Amino acid sequence: MMYMHYCPHCKRMFMLNGHHLTCPKCTKSISELKISYIDYVKLDIDERAAFKIKCESETHLSDLSITYRMHKYSKWYRELQCTIAGQADEVNVVLK
Repeated sequence: MMYMHYCPHCKRMFMLNGHHLTCPKCTKSISELKISYIDYVKLDIDERAAFKIKCESETHLSDLSITYRMHKYSKWYRELQCTIAGQADEVNVVLK
């Protein structure tokens, strides 16, 4: 499924397939938006520009975004956690 995301670091809107936690451009954290892909597509150019300006404001972004809570059950998230844990173990070994 297609979901709308906004990266506050890049200041860009992304239409991504699935729930993502990181920006495909800068790899920093990204916000998933409540607006559906279909509703976003129905907006005209001026409405999209106004929506993007709202997303640039931190207070509005928190109102416009949604937290996807089921990612911890997905395969890619578990693999990511194993990778992060493995990297932390490598750092601990180097530090000792």
